[in-house]
Amino acid sequence: VQLVESGGGLVQAGGSLRLSCAASGSTFGINAMGWYRQAPGKQREFVAIIMGNGTTNYADSIKGRFTISRDSRDNTKSTIYLQMNSLKPEDTAVYYCNAGYGLARPYWGQGTQVTVSS
Repeated sequence: VQLVESGGGLVQAGGSLRLSCAASGSTFGINAMGWYRQAPGKQREFVAIIMGNGTTNYADSIKGRFTISRDSRDNTKSTIYLQMNSLKPEDTAVYYCNAGYGLARPYWGQGTQVTVSS
């Protein structure tokens, strides 16, 4: 399984970005896709996840500002998005797409840089 992220960039505080993650390869059975992020000098942390049944879960730090969704046009459910609004400098990080099967999510993308300037 390969995960490819896109959509990162530089934005001013208060702005918005939308990240995309497309999964390819042996994606049959994957029922969980989500996002993590890692800021400089910090550990990688959970951001959001969407399950195969559409259930979502978010980190407290981004609730109400970020929305995870799936491409409704994609019957294979292998493309997800992270809409990020009201961005803050502390959201600056490399954002990684993650996918797998329930709690076992071994697949990672290469990451996309998000930089929020104050």
